[in-house]
Amino acid sequence: METDEAQRVLPFQLQFDKPVASQIKMAEWNPEKDLLAMVTEESKILLHRFNWQRLWTISPGKSITSLCWRPDGKAIAVGLEDGTVSLHDVENGKLLRSLKSHTVAVVCLNWEEDGQLTKNNSADISTYEDRTSRFFPPAPRIPRMPGLVSGTGFMDDSEDSFFELSNSSHQRFNILCSGDKDGSICFNIFGIFPIGKINIHEFYVPTPLVDKQATYQLLNASIFKVALSKDLCRLIVMCSGQLNQDEDKLGEKQIGGHDMHGLHSLVLNSSIFSKRKNELHQMAQQASNIEDLMEVIRASLTIMCKQWSDAMHTFHEKFDSLPTLIVDNGLDSSPQEEFLSLLGGARTSPAIHQFLVNSLGEAAVKRVSKAVCGAGKELQLIVLDHLQPAAEMIGFRMGELRGLSRWRVRYQGIGLDEMLINHASEKSGMFLVQVERFMRVLSSVVQQFSNFFNWLLKCIKLFMQEPSDQLPRYNSELVVVFLKFLYDQDPVRQLLEPSEVDHDVEVDL
Repeated sequence: METDEAQRVLPFQLQFDKPVASQIKMAEWNPEKDLLAMVTEESKILLHRFNWQRLWTISPGKSITSLCWRPDGKAIAVGLEDGTVSLHDVENGKLLRSLKSHTVAVVCLNWEEDGQLTKNNSADISTYEDRTSRFFPPAPRIPRMPGLVSGTGFMDDSEDSFFELSNSSHQRFNILCSGDKDGSICFNIFGIFPIGKINIHEFYVPTPLVDKQATYQLLNASIFKVALSKDLCRLIVMCSGQLNQDEDKLGEKQIGGHDMHGLHSLVLNSSIFSKRKNELHQMAQQASNIEDLMEVIRASLTIMCKQWSDAMHTFHEKFDSLPTLIVDNGLDSSPQEEFLSLLGGARTSPAIHQFLVNSLGEAAVKRVSKAVCGAGKELQLIVLDHLQPAAEMIGFRMGELRGLSRWRVRYQGIGLDEMLINHASEKSGMFLVQVERFMRVLSSVVQQFSNFFNWLLKCIKLFMQEPSDQLPRYNSELVVVFLKFLYDQDPVRQLLEPSEVDHDVEVDL
């Protein structure tokens, strides 16, 4: 007994004390590992092990107002003052996804996982199997910019963490809740797919301790904490504010002798998350995969536009000096007209001769040809390996969602709108058509550029009176087409740049 009493004297003992350079305003333990995430007053996130070894430090660039871990401990959610929720990888702090669910500061976060494993049950007619792997190879990765090294902003060797955010999460049903200072609470499955939004100011709160029949409304409420129960059936909201009686229902009756301003704990019925778990899980899995594929498409287009712009810059850097030479020689013609005269053998102006022999030269033609044709081949590879497979898989997954939306008994109740899905399916089909069109245009443009450069090399050899038998042959008709339609135009860039008439499909949560 003496030993037991001695052990009970200090139930909590200080393990160690470690000074930190900055004041810590919030901290969260990783639920699965010996990791502690801390936020300093300078809004830097520090990740430490239990032995105080620092793993990484990141700074989102904005004031951090909340923090929480994903239930498996592999990602951390960070709420910012501008209403953004950013998700970071536990391994290196890399930004995985950024969501703009709120318009004001996110003051609290809670990430809860379904307490029960999702098991296949033959009696459950809503059990769903993802059939994508039957018809398609593994999903394409985000392409890398040639010549770039790690840390450039595009995906590097740790790119798998981006897909791990959604892929591993799909095995278990989890919901990220985020509350802002204006009383709005948003719900995101897997932390990335928004499924709903509520505001506590819109609720009528029964208060049986004051009046069994009266209901009251929260005014000037500010959320402190939100928490989902393990079964996802209840949402606890800790807030402060003033309860005002609903005068529309009970006239001018006031609360007598009771101060209803202060802290309040609301228990909201969120059983729809549990009752419609299978439907929400299936829909979110498809939609989240579509979002991952859209990220592949966005990154692919960005890289393609950059590569082609660099190639065209190299082309114009060499050929933009020709108009000046034409003017200096007292001619009133365009570069295309001068090249056509040279092609037809009518005359060779001093400007063209000087440009090809002195300004340009054989080495520069080969360098520009390598830049343009090389960029064209890189774009074709990105389309074939990344853009086109992603577009095809999006079309298939949109078809799966379309089928789910027609199961009205189960899916209309969670807001899966068939008309919106049909519209999005048409958009995905049109995008696939645009990809096919782009490949045809790109192939034709690259071919005509190559033919034009071969002709220029032939001309330079003739001017220099050197043998040109070893040079590739060229097509005179394609040179004419190039000079009339491609010399001062760029149809490839026009297809890569977003059109002003394109609009995103907005969904009312």
